[in-house]
Amino acid sequence: MDFLLDPNIWIAFAMLTALEIVLGVDNIIFISILVGRLPADVRDKARRLGLGFAMLSRLALLFSLSWVMGLKDDLFHVFNQGISGRDLVLLGGGLFLLWKASHEIFVEVEAREEDGPPAADPAVMKAAGQRLFWATIGQIAVIDIVFSLDSVITAVGMVDHIGVMVAAVICAVGVMLFAAKPIGEFVDRHPSVKVLALAFLVMVGMALTAEAFEVHMPKGYIYAAMAFSLAVEALNIRARAKRLALREAAKG
Repeated sequence: MDFLLDPNIWIAFAMLTALEIVLGVDNIIFISILVGRLPADVRDKARRLGLGFAMLSRLALLFSLSWVMGLKDDLFHVFNQGISGRDLVLLGGGLFLLWKASHEIFVEVEAREEDGPPAADPAVMKAAGQRLFWATIGQIAVIDIVFSLDSVITAVGMVDHIGVMVAAVICAVGVMLFAAKPIGEFVDRHPSVKVLALAFLVMVGMALTAEAFEVHMPKGYIYAAMAFSLAVEALNIRARAKRLALREAAKG
């Protein structure tokens, strides 16, 4: 227990927790958008399950560090480019994100569901709702593995103690669990912010795909671009609210 008195341990824990939270932003956005498609009464359950999968996948990867680090070894070569297991996971996750985010943008912009109107039979509607719920959880679980892989490899490079990594992951997921609901509700209230968030996921998908081919794209650039876009959108939201208040005052 003497290592708990080492200030370096606590500094590493704080830095890794902060990094895990930052790296989890795209995960929260993805979960919030998918959960927003579900009925209101099951959204909290879906959020908890989604973030639970995120924590379990991170912890499972942490406890199999030798396997995770082995994913960096090349499996084969394509045009003199080494392809590792990690590259394949990132490529699959990146392409999945590109497809899912593009599909959601299409649905949002076109303002219609491709599946047609809901069935009138309550039993059929309930069964369809259950299928949608578990399909959503499945998609969250798949992308959790991709985000977890990137997060765990970063953690391994920063900290030597497995206990510190586990504590940082649990703490970060706790913060994400607290933040997921207000972020999701805010995104639902502002459709333009939802489109921005989906565009953010497209950028993340492109970054993951590029990373699979050893083209490193610092996430800081993506976060900076998204922060600037959100700041502009915040001004637009404030301007729209002010115009609405002026119209209401004029009517009164």
